[in-house]
Amino acid sequence: MKEMRLTQPSLRILTLFLRDLRKQKSGAEIYKELKIMSGTMYPILYRLEAAGWLESEWEEIDPSEAGRPRKRLYRLTAVGKQKAKAALAELRTA
Repeated sequence: MKEMRLTQPSLRILTLFLRDLRKQKSGAEIYKELKIMSGTMYPILYRLEAAGWLESEWEEIDPSEAGRPRKRLYRLTAVGKQKAKAALAELRTA
């Protein structure tokens, strides 16, 4: 597998997920916390998911009852946790 290229926004997203490994986050929550625009954020989320670092699922709600569309929820995988910690540690020692 090709090594993942990590940009500064990618590292910020990974750091956010590492803060609370159990919590799933939607794109809107990531934007609210990091202010990374959707045109940058969603391609990063897609690449991290394609690489196996993140997994996602649709929120289990009835959109008509909630009065809003369902959210896609993301979380780190075990591989993502390991790789993110290694990448951030390498950055600190560089």
